[in-house]
Amino acid sequence: MSKRKMVRLDAGNKRFNFRIAGLGFRDGHVLVHRAVHETFWTFPGGRAEIGETSEATLRREMQEELGVDVTVERLLWTVENFFHYEARDFHEIGFYYLMTVPPVFPFHATEIVHRNRDGKSDLEFKWVPATVAALRALDIPPYFIAEEIETLPETSRHIVWHDGDLDLI
Repeated sequence: MSKRKMVRLDAGNKRFNFRIAGLGFRDGHVLVHRAVHETFWTFPGGRAEIGETSEATLRREMQEELGVDVTVERLLWTVENFFHYEARDFHEIGFYYLMTVPPVFPFHATEIVHRNRDGKSDLEFKWVPATVAALRALDIPPYFIAEEIETLPETSRHIVWHDGDLDLI
């Protein structure tokens, strides 16, 4: 297998990253994940590879992380996000898609439903209520999504966002 070429650029303590994520819904819940060493949750996804479309990235990442083929629906947000994490200043371009997770993927309203090893990180996935209150309580970056989770945009939007220092979460 050839070495993967993810879209990321490191310059000292600064990193540029191209991330693709999906929001999948079921029974009034949205799927989130985290690396077990992190305190915060986020929406599942990963870095694009050079030469790969954002939709192909999301399908690949979900196959790798969830073991299922998702349907990529529509682009919700394109986000220029600036934040500090693990002693680095990030400039991240993120594409956030609405996606359909097939019914074979497990659902439980309160428990971890899936675990996976991704490179050096152990990941865990769970469904949380798709409400402003629930996402605020989980402190999920990028933080603006919590405010819009109950009324997703009808057409894709471009957002410039500053998440701040994620090491302080």
